[in-house]
Amino acid sequence: MQESLNSNDFKEYAAKKAKHITSAKNIAPLLECIASLPTIPSHFYSDNGIHIVAQDKTLAQKYHKAIYTLATQLKPWRKGPFFLFDIHIDSEWQSFMKWQLLAPHCNLEGKYIADVGCNNGYYMFEMLLQGKKLYKKIIGFDPSGIFKCQFDFINHFINAPIEFELLGVEDLLAYSQAHNQSFDVIFCLGVLYHRFDPINTLKILSQSLNKGGELILDTLIYESNEEICLCPAQSYAKMSNVYFIPSIPTLKGWCERANLYDFEVINLTPTTTQEQRQSAWVDSQSLSAFLNETQTRTIEGYQAPLRGYFKLKKR
Repeated sequence: MQESLNSNDFKEYAAKKAKHITSAKNIAPLLECIASLPTIPSHFYSDNGIHIVAQDKTLAQKYHKAIYTLATQLKPWRKGPFFLFDIHIDSEWQSFMKWQLLAPHCNLEGKYIADVGCNNGYYMFEMLLQGKKLYKKIIGFDPSGIFKCQFDFINHFINAPIEFELLGVEDLLAYSQAHNQSFDVIFCLGVLYHRFDPINTLKILSQSLNKGGELILDTLIYESNEEICLCPAQSYAKMSNVYFIPSIPTLKGWCERANLYDFEVINLTPTTTQEQRQSAWVDSQSLSAFLNETQTRTIEGYQAPLRGYFKLKKR
């Protein structure tokens, strides 16, 4: 964490971190290619994915090959799908399914919003449409170079007023302090179980919120009424970076320790191969390879993935 840095020092730290990530030999050439793409005025809308429509279809067709080639170089596409002109970027996750669960519970108008672990920005584009452009600001945080490339690629055509910071959740509070602005709404989707320190992570999220601010949280849940937590020995669903999967009572206790209350369960839903599956746009295995033959347990023998969606408030 970088809370101890003053405003100027933190901004210098953030700039150095971003430069280190974007100058990597596998990232810098991609960013250069994205920057060299032609300007093609477009509009976008949401319909089971983000659809980007060129105003000049002849111009879009002229550069189709270059755009398609670059899109394939940006794999793996985890979040989406995106329908970029006539190119269907069929992502591993059908992210609109999650958004359709969350959207009715999110009031984003007039809000200062953070998306922590924003991946390629898919949900931020959905938020932009949900907020009807009456939000204060939307900022995404993710320290991944390839996700930044994907965001820049899509936003080259959408030209949305969204910011992307190459910072992790551990930097969120310091960012908030350096900019003298806490958030009204923070989205933390699919991050908590990847953290060594889930309670401290929740504290950072809470401390980065305004009083009365809302946290929209999505995390894996262990099905039990007891205050227990699954700590996978080696991996969970072939993910070696999953450390803590709490029961709902355990998660509620963690949140209260972090000064997050009004614990609302939006939805509990098993992850299915309809939502997460292998695609030509992801050169790796997906959910079906992570579960047993009956898809009732993970390949390691744990409970199959159950996702919980929650809304909480800071007191």
